[in-house]
Amino acid sequence: MHPRDEDALRGLVPRVLTSLVRRGEDFDAAEDALQEALLEALRVWPRQPPRDPRAWLTTVATRRLIDARRGETARHGREETAYVQPRPDATEEGDDTLFLLFCCCHPDLAPASQVALTLRAVGGLTTREIADAFYVPEATMAQRISRAKRTVRGRRLDRPGDLAVVLRVLYLVYAAGHGGRVDLAVEAIRLARQLTLATPEPEARGLLALMLLNHARLPARLDAGGRIVTLDRQDRGRWDTREIAEGVRVLQSALAQQTDTRRPGRYQIEAAIAALHDDATSAAETDWPQILDWYDDLVALTGDPVRQDPTAVLARAVAVGHVLGAAAGLREADRLREVLGERHRWYAVRAYLHELGDDRPAAANAYAEAARRATNVAERDHLIREASRMRNVGNRGGAIPSQIGNGGPVDGGGGLPTL
Repeated sequence: MHPRDEDALRGLVPRVLTSLVRRGEDFDAAEDALQEALLEALRVWPRQPPRDPRAWLTTVATRRLIDARRGETARHGREETAYVQPRPDATEEGDDTLFLLFCCCHPDLAPASQVALTLRAVGGLTTREIADAFYVPEATMAQRISRAKRTVRGRRLDRPGDLAVVLRVLYLVYAAGHGGRVDLAVEAIRLARQLTLATPEPEARGLLALMLLNHARLPARLDAGGRIVTLDRQDRGRWDTREIAEGVRVLQSALAQQTDTRRPGRYQIEAAIAALHDDATSAAETDWPQILDWYDDLVALTGDPVRQDPTAVLARAVAVGHVLGAAAGLREADRLREVLGERHRWYAVRAYLHELGDDRPAAANAYAEAARRATNVAERDHLIREASRMRNVGNRGGAIPSQIGNGGPVDGGGGLPTL
């Protein structure tokens, strides 16, 4: 099957799964039956493509559910009549994928399980793809997904997760897509749009604005050879100005609802930081003092930001370096040595700050240490090139480390990637 056909097939997953769950099927059993239907589609469709792929998948998954029931009970006749044909789509209301997203954020699930189940059910990712996104072994992720499915087994999904949980999960879904699966990033933006129509909560609009403002830079984050291009070196003419304008409008509408007793939340603050990066016509014109002010607000959201929000503190260190000098930025980063001292991002930030202070030998060593600890191949190769550049006299500096910007791509804390 052609990769584009596989992507289209993947896109049907949440819609078919939702139709099964809405009519009362157990989530775990429905998801298993749908996976079997997908395998059958990969085998049959290249030779006999269906006229209605969604109906085909729903029918095959339904038959798998019937087969499973036949192994458990002798009441075949009534079940065959009740389940052999999928119910009309007209009985389904609202956005299927948004409904499924709330179901995957069931309050009985741990946050990690909510994210994993969402990426599997809503995003259609395989267990291996989800494991790769979170840098854990496939077996570990398989166990996490299995536990999540066991938790909701036999329960009606009529108690979905609260909005704060849904926003967090959607944030991480976008981050996984921004890291490479562009279609998943686009789907996250679509769901965020739906969410802003379903709730007046300013943070929902803050999240949508954050996604749009980061996604607008996506065309410029890789060069023709697929290598990472840091924010300050990107061709800003390739940024999507319409997406930036929309993100700013959405952010302004969210901030307009703030009062003395209701201050901006995390997503609005991170979106404001992203907007300031997008507003600069060049890296040299970036308004670092205002960015630092927003980072001060971000780290103030938690009582102990060094331990509760270390990625935000790490990103703030970059702003401190620009406003108060490289030495001050390094002192800020050193506060995180105990918490992040073995992470490649910590070394990458220190490398950048050393470069900002024109200490090239220290920058080269820190870039090399960051590369040694990086698990993502593209980031590792980028850091190796940065270390080599620092060892060559006469080259210019000033590249924002690709893995920080507003913050890290998956581990949360300080925002979505600004590449």
